[in-house]
Amino acid sequence: MDLVALLSEKGLLSKEDAASITVDAAVAGAQIESLLEKKGVDLVKAFALVSEKYGIPYRALATSEIGDEHTLGYIPEESARHYGFVPIEVDNGALSVGIIDPDNIEALDALQFISSRVGMPYKLFIISQTDFDKVIQAYGNLTGEVGEALSEFEGSDPNAKGAAKPGAEESEETVSQEIKADAPVTKIVATILRYAVEGGASDIHIEPTPEKTKVRFRMDGELHTSLELPAKVHAAVVARIKILSQMRLDEKRKPQDGRFSATVEGRRIDFRVSTFPTQGGEKVVMRILDSAKSVATLDTIGLSKEDLITVRELIKEPYGIILIAGPTGSGKSTTLFSMLSELDRETANVVSVEDPVEYEIPGVSQSQVRPEIGYTFASGLRSILRQDPDIIMVGEIRDKETAQLAIQAALTGHLVFSTIHTNTAAGVIPRLVDMGVDPYLIAPTLKAAIGQRLVRKLCPGAGKPFPISESIRKFLEEDFADLPEDARHKVPEFKEFYTASPTADCPNGTRGRLAVFELMRMDDDLEHVVLTDPVEEKVYAAARTKGMFTMREDAIMKALAGLIPFEEVNTLGGQMFTDEENAG
Repeated sequence: MDLVALLSEKGLLSKEDAASITVDAAVAGAQIESLLEKKGVDLVKAFALVSEKYGIPYRALATSEIGDEHTLGYIPEESARHYGFVPIEVDNGALSVGIIDPDNIEALDALQFISSRVGMPYKLFIISQTDFDKVIQAYGNLTGEVGEALSEFEGSDPNAKGAAKPGAEESEETVSQEIKADAPVTKIVATILRYAVEGGASDIHIEPTPEKTKVRFRMDGELHTSLELPAKVHAAVVARIKILSQMRLDEKRKPQDGRFSATVEGRRIDFRVSTFPTQGGEKVVMRILDSAKSVATLDTIGLSKEDLITVRELIKEPYGIILIAGPTGSGKSTTLFSMLSELDRETANVVSVEDPVEYEIPGVSQSQVRPEIGYTFASGLRSILRQDPDIIMVGEIRDKETAQLAIQAALTGHLVFSTIHTNTAAGVIPRLVDMGVDPYLIAPTLKAAIGQRLVRKLCPGAGKPFPISESIRKFLEEDFADLPEDARHKVPEFKEFYTASPTADCPNGTRGRLAVFELMRMDDDLEHVVLTDPVEEKVYAAARTKGMFTMREDAIMKALAGLIPFEEVNTLGGQMFTDEENAG
């Protein structure tokens, strides 16, 4: 947009003044708007002409409209600077965006892409360069702080302590367990960790590419690019994280695992670190474990009323084993700890062996495995059995030895809680058999298997209802058709679903996550299947006849109740539902 030429064309600026302003802006780098004001041009009238020409309203930004953290999150700072547009506010479910050059086709295309990615329409406004600069300054968060450290890195001595070189060694005694902001690379890492923790991220991904290093935070289950670093700092950043995690700096050919603790904003945070060699360099993923967070309760994790009653009955069993199934990051540990928090830890000896200790629970003797010195789940479980336990929690059943020891503990009068990596509750039994556990030992000891996943949760008041179409109603009826009659009456009426609709307090329409469950409780019929033909299809069929709902069906019922957005149902497999189908 050539504002000077437009004003000259409309007679608000003489040709001589127009030429002078153009030269001053090009040579001295002065801002055109301030030069226009010096020439006596009324900027309100000037932007009124621009608005008329492009058919886009002009908007002068008030101070109160600049710097909303949630709103700024819709458009990354790098994109805002590059394309010349900034987010202003969320108004009636649409993102208001200010642009400085409506002639920039590339910017308009990028804005269309961003709109589709965040699932929100946008309203375009023309804004002044001055207001644009104010919004850019308001970003001044992660990118700004890391930018300062990068500037220091450019001029730092490559042999300095902070610019750790590949192959350098640092003794365990010199590794600080509290991140200190001294050297540039240390500042970069400390800032990334701090913003991840403050933002409520569960994981940090540091990924090398040929041109840059991407830093992504996982928020509410979804990865978002939060920062991009020059490729040349990647090795130093990885080296710093390796030093903190006490990994080998000279080993880049194979994956490594480590952990460290740091004090972030006065809180002790644990980080579980994994490196992975890629073509472009080592990728680092850090799981954030905030021990200061309160442990979730059985009432808040997402269990239905019927499943909640069943779980509370199960944790009162005198012996047996209860297994939580699901992939990494599905909330299994949270469910385990919510169960442990309801136990009578005063009169019972509750002992756990974990990797790592994610939550601290009063009254539970918690121990962390250390495979590097031979202290594994299996060896820890053997030791626990000599500690006169009543209730045992094993962080994960990973191998035959741990599985057999857990089953033996359940057989000898202990109540055992653990997790296992399978996709469904019905898959737990064939998984144990594959590990080498005899079916005749599984049948009398396994009390229940609970499968779970995490889905996004609607903010209060952010759910927008829409009626269910006949085509989707038909699919829903087919989903629940094989349930026994006494279970089918628990299914709510197929009336309407809810989709995420942004609000002023909740720009994404969702915040936090909720678990969806399937609970398979052992009974005589299921024991018979385990002893005769323990394949997943037969196990599922036996559990289904007793009214077991699948995770997908639990998600459907939560979507009907307005707890989660309709879109989350599709993340759990099965028949894919689309908005187009629903509209039809």
